[in-house]
Amino acid sequence: MGQKKLKEQQQNSNESEFIFGKRNYKFMFIGLACIALGFILMSGGGSDDPNVFNEDIFSFRRIRIAPTLVLIGFGFQIYAILTGKGKSESEK
Repeated sequence: MGQKKLKEQQQNSNESEFIFGKRNYKFMFIGLACIALGFILMSGGGSDDPNVFNEDIFSFRRIRIAPTLVLIGFGFQIYAILTGKGKSESEK
């Protein structure tokens, strides 16, 4: 009885199976795109001359929109990791 279970486990471990389903990867890529876009929106606004202060670093885009996009992206990542594969994908 124990040998039979061991053989089944070895056969199951030899089969390549992805941890996440297609839907999970879609949400992961959406989250990654949101995070990347947020960091791109945060960039810039510096000054070439260190003696001149540039007010552009306090723009609405850099203070509100970009961090919000990054947090939304992390939310997508968490959702993608915590959701299951779904019945249709796990039965295949």
